Amino acid sequence: MPATDALAPGLTGTATLRVDEQHTAIAMGSGSERVFATPMMAALVEAAAVQCIATVLPESQTSLGVHLTLDHLAATPVGHTVTATAHLIEVKGRKLTFRAEIRDNSELIGRGLHVRVVVDRQEFAAKLQHKRT
Repeated sequence: MPATDALAPGLTGTATLRVDEQHTAIAMGSGSERVFATPMMAALVEAAAVQCIATVLPESQTSLGVHLTLDHLAATPVGHTVTATAHLIEVKGRKLTFRAEIRDNSELIGRGLHVRVVVDRQEFAAKLQHKRT
């Protein structure tokens, strides 16, 4: 299904946020420290991957995250900026694989692999509607 030849390895996307209290391990329920939470890192990686392919996917298609492997390497305090960069490294039919790096103001704080699949928006919506009924 990807309907465009522009969807190919080499694309890069980024997502950035300033760490506030709502992004901490305490707020997310994933720990007891006022540091950037691993679940927020996961969300930032997904946002970077979405941004990576946003301009090349047709409006009739979207992508869904299906797998994420993440190493959280260093803590980031409130007030710092965190940027995730996703590099599209493989396209196999509908399956897209991204390599991710996450950095704060000082250093590499995470890395991982993320897999998304391309789906037709209308078909996906129909499946969801069927599940609701």
